[in-house]
Amino acid sequence: MNISEASNNSGSVTEFILLGFPCRREIQILLFVIFSLIYLLTLMGNTSIICTVWSSRKLHTPMYILLANFSFLEICYVSSDVPKMLTNIISQTKSISFAGCLLQFYFFFSMCAAEGYFLSAMSFDRFLAICRPLHYPTIMTHHLCAQLVVSCWVGGFLSILIPAILMSRVPFCGPNIIDHFFCDLGPLLALSCAPVPKTTLTCATVSSLIIFITFLYILGAYTLVLCAVLRVPAVSSRNKAFSTCASHFLVVSLFYGSVMVMYVSPGSRSHPGTQKFVTLFYCMATPFFNPLIYSLRNKDMKDALKKVLGAPSNEISKNTEK
Repeated sequence: MNISEASNNSGSVTEFILLGFPCRREIQILLFVIFSLIYLLTLMGNTSIICTVWSSRKLHTPMYILLANFSFLEICYVSSDVPKMLTNIISQTKSISFAGCLLQFYFFFSMCAAEGYFLSAMSFDRFLAICRPLHYPTIMTHHLCAQLVVSCWVGGFLSILIPAILMSRVPFCGPNIIDHFFCDLGPLLALSCAPVPKTTLTCATVSSLIIFITFLYILGAYTLVLCAVLRVPAVSSRNKAFSTCASHFLVVSLFYGSVMVMYVSPGSRSHPGTQKFVTLFYCMATPFFNPLIYSLRNKDMKDALKKVLGAPSNEISKNTEK
C-alpha cells in the first residue's frame, strides 16, 4: 500500500473512543477525584521546585538548572494525557479526534524521550561533580548547561518525529475503540486495518534505542560515581554524595523500571489491565514522586524551599523527618 492510499484510508476514521476505565459510575467518580488530586499535587510540587530554583541565586548552578527544566518537563509530560483522561472519565462520549490522538501520541512520547535525555544529562553532571571535581567548574559551564538543556528538549521532539509521521499514515478503517486511557503505540497499531511492518519496526527500534542507550549511559555514569564515592575518606562528604546520587538514581529506577516493563517485556501488551496499570504508574506516579524525592533528600533545596514558603526552619525539618 502506498502513502496516498494509507492517508485516504486513515481519513475514514475521524475519531477514536478511549475506553479508559470501564466500571461503575461511583468508581469512576472516585477515580476522577483521586487522579485529579494527584495531578494537582504533581503540578504544585514541580512548580514549587521551578520557583525555588528561580528565586534562589544559590541554586543557579547547572545541577539545579537541569532539575528545574526536568520539573517543567514533568509538568508538560503529565499534562499531555492526564487532562484528557480526566475528561473522558466523567464524559459519556469518551472520544478523541484523529488529529488529537496523533498529537497526544507525539507529545507524550516526545516528553518521554526528553525525560530519558534529561536523566542522562543529570547523571553526566553528577559524574563530573564527583569524579572530576577539580575540572567541574571549567567543563560544566553555564554555556554547556544551556546546550544540554536545548539538546534534551530538541532531541526529545525530533526523536519521535519520524514515528509520528509514520503513525499518521497508518490505515485506520475501523473499529475505532481503544482499550486504553490515551493513544498509546500498541493499541493504535492494533487497530490498523492492514499490516504495517515498517511502521511497527521503526517505532520499536526508535523506542528501544532511546530506552537502552540512555539507561546504559546512566547506569555506567552512576557506577563510576559509586566507585568514586566509596574512595572518599571523609564520611560527611561521602554521605552528601550518596544522598544526592541516591535521589537521582531512585527517579531513574522509577521511570525506567515501569517503561521497560511496558515496552520491553514481551507479555505486557497482551493484558490491557496490566498495560493500563503500568502506563498509569509512569504517567502519574513518577512525576508525582519526583519533586518529593528531589526536595526532601536535598538540604540546599529544602533550605531554599523554606525561604520561598516562609516557613520556620524547625517546622520544615520536623516535616521532612516524619
